[in-house]
This record gives sequence, C-alpha cells and structure tokens, in this order.
Amino acid sequence: MSEIESKVVIITGASSGIGEATARRLGASRAKLMLAARREDKLKDLVAAIQKTGGTVAYRVTDVANRAQVQALADATLETYGRIDVLVNNAALISGSPLDQIKVDEWDQMIDVNLKGVLYGIAAVLPTMCQQKSGHVINLSSIGGHKVVPGGAVYCATKYAVRAISEGLRLESNGEIRSTIISPGAVATEGLRRLESNGEIPSTDISPGEVATELTSTITDGDTASSVNQFYSVAIDTDAIARAIAYAIEQPADVDVNEIIIRPTRQEF
Repeated sequence: MSEIESKVVIITGASSGIGEATARRLGASRAKLMLAARREDKLKDLVAAIQKTGGTVAYRVTDVANRAQVQALADATLETYGRIDVLVNNAALISGSPLDQIKVDEWDQMIDVNLKGVLYGIAAVLPTMCQQKSGHVINLSSIGGHKVVPGGAVYCATKYAVRAISEGLRLESNGEIRSTIISPGAVATEGLRRLESNGEIPSTDISPGEVATELTSTITDGDTASSVNQFYSVAIDTDAIARAIAYAIEQPADVDVNEIIIRPTRQEF
C-alpha cells in the first residue's frame, strides 16, 4: 500500500495551479482530500473530476487570510475524516513593485495571505497533530524565498519567512510532526491565483510560454511586470511541483524531507 493511500490531506489554494495539480495527483494515489479555496465553482468541478476517478474528496470555501475560516476548514476535516495527516499550505499571491512605489495595500495582501495564511493553517491543525503524535506540514515557499529580486522585496520577505516558520516547526516537533518546504521556481500558472479583495482571478489554460503574459496582468508596476515576463518564459508544468509534494508525503514516517527547490533546467536562479 502506498504511504499516501488513506492519508487525510488538506490543500489550500486548491482551485487552480499547483494546488489543483496536487489534488489530482494525491487523489489518484487514494489520499482522502479536503480542498480549500475561495472559488466554489472551481472547487466543485475539481471535486467532481476526482470523484469520477474513484477518489475521496470534500471541499470547503476558505479565505486563508481569515483565521476563523481556516479553523473551520480544519474542524470540517476532522468531522469528515476523523483525523488530519497532512496540511499543504499552498495558497499564495504575488505582486511586485519597487519599494519606493509605496504600494502598501499590496504589501498587506501578500503578508495576509502568504505569511499569516500559513500561520493560520498551522495553528488550525497543530493541536490535532500533537494529539495524534503524528502529522506533516508542507509549506510552499518559492525561489523568491532564497533570492531577493528588485521589485519583489515584500513577496520575497514573505517566502523567506515561510522557510523560517517551517524550520521552527521542525525543531519544535520532537520528531512527531514532519515539516517540508517546497520552493518552486518558474511554474506555469504560478501567480494566477492572486487574490483580490473581491475574489481570485480566474485561471486559464495556458502554455508555459504564455504564462508570463497572464501573470503580468496581476502586477501593477510596468518594469517589474516586464522582468517577471522574462522569468516565466521557461516555466515548467504544475505537476512537477505536485510530484515533489507527493514524494515528500510518501516517505516512511521516520524520514522527513525538509526542503526541495524545484525549477526549470534553463532557469538561471
């Protein structure tokens, strides 16, 4: 039996991109899924697709920047499946501009989703995992959590912080809770889940060569958008990240895959 089979896995940001790819892959491996995102229509479509292939899956509409909603997500998972084995903290948004543009509202949004959303997820599942004396938290950082780029200082700061939180969780877990950081480079559809105050930007089916054009529509500074456009021209598919997540989960309980950086072969940094 696969180490993934029958594990209860919560995935945030599951309605598109890396979250959707991960849900499909883990569903095919017979994990028991609880999917979370803000777009209910996308979640319903994904649930139907996974159920059609025999997967076990439920969903809950969740804004990860809202602590009460994240706690309700964990509570619903316990009510549905009786335990929580894995949390994939995937929901994130990206925006960028030089600091002297003073786009404080954008800074606040990234901090609320990318950083506080991760902490809210950990807070919601940690008591259950401690009681079980087992669990696995997988946090999505970024190559931006390893290297700061012009126009990306705040985004990179949130992703550096995710790495720090993940390592702190590992050190404090007494060997009972596994902690994994996945740091993607340029990935197709990355950034299309950028949350607006009125909901998420709809995802689209695009090729890696087209992804940067879509991504730049969410970045309000022209110079930063141009740089990101070039960066994403070599983007790899979301399933590459889903495979890395599955790899971390499927290891035996005494093996903790702490950190994976995964990026296109042609990506320079």
